Amino acid sequence: MWGSGYLATKIGIQYAAPFTFLSLRYAFGLLCLLPVLIWLRPKWPSSRREFAHVVAAGLLMHAIQLSGSHYAQYLGLSAGIVALVLAVQPLLTAMFATRWLQERLAPRQWAGVAVGLAGVLLVVWHKVDVRELSLGALLALVVSLAGVTAGTLYQRVYCPTVDLYSAAWVQFAASLVLLVPLAFAFEDAKVQWTWALFGSIAFLVILASIFAVNALHSLMRRGQATRVTSILYLTPIFAVVLEYLLFGVVPSALALAGIGVTCLGVALVAAGGARRLE
Repeated sequence: MWGSGYLATKIGIQYAAPFTFLSLRYAFGLLCLLPVLIWLRPKWPSSRREFAHVVAAGLLMHAIQLSGSHYAQYLGLSAGIVALVLAVQPLLTAMFATRWLQERLAPRQWAGVAVGLAGVLLVVWHKVDVRELSLGALLALVVSLAGVTAGTLYQRVYCPTVDLYSAAWVQFAASLVLLVPLAFAFEDAKVQWTWALFGSIAFLVILASIFAVNALHSLMRRGQATRVTSILYLTPIFAVVLEYLLFGVVPSALALAGIGVTCLGVALVAAGGARRLE
């Protein structure tokens, strides 16, 4: 879902600028979650402190991360560069988890983090064009990378037991409150209503914002942070495969080699004998 999200985003931002597109996305997400909440009747954040932590994690993970990555693509940056920069997340997660989550990585895992990042570079190399890299796009990417890394770790540390469905509704609502004023202030909230726009929003809300993000947080609760986030190295691979299936874009020999290298890196991280620091 994360890998295919690059393609859906590329379609959606043709019809609505990023803040506007994301506002529509989270408004639709709130509507989609309502029947789920009515049916499951999940537990809601039990205190103001827990509620504030859920909101903070959501703004980092949803509003800040996606605003940055969407604007980078909106400013003309290729999906390849976006995928490459965001692929640094497992490396940052490994560094922060060692320092603040008392997780010690085995040498094999550190090697896997490096090998996986090298594999991603090979996969997206044919789409990397540094001439596209403006200061604004670079800043947007850095903001996105900081948001997804901080949001993932923040929710693991401060929201370890919240119900993921009720938390998602709160986080969508908080992101909507933040993004709607930005959409009107900077984009005039202009939308070209098309079936392609509706399709991309539905795909990203149901499969990415709900299922994929909940899967990520579920894995983070049950496993080591670096092991879980290293799986995100595989997202550009799915993007390459989907490009081939949907648009007939044949991956290069370098990309195929990168797929093998990336899978090796993820395997090294997953198989490493990590442990918590005492």
